[in-house]
Amino acid sequence: MAATTLGSFLDHITRGFTPELAEHFAKLPKPDPRFQERLDELAEKANQGTLSNEEAVEYEKVTEYMDFVALMRLKAQSRVSERASS
Repeated sequence: MAATTLGSFLDHITRGFTPELAEHFAKLPKPDPRFQERLDELAEKANQGTLSNEEAVEYEKVTEYMDFVALMRLKAQSRVSERASS
């Protein structure tokens, strides 16, 4: 149910995207190298079970935000494709 609710929410948001904004989200660049390095470090510690409490909170938040952005990108890509075929 949560995925459906989130999907509906993202549909609502991206429906109002201008073509330029949809294109922007669809083509977001790769993360900053420092960000990616930190994410890799947290992921490795998570896999080893050595995250501190603060790191665990940071890692959880970052991965949740990244999932949200990934869903936004997918919705934006869908909007770009829909407009291209109209």
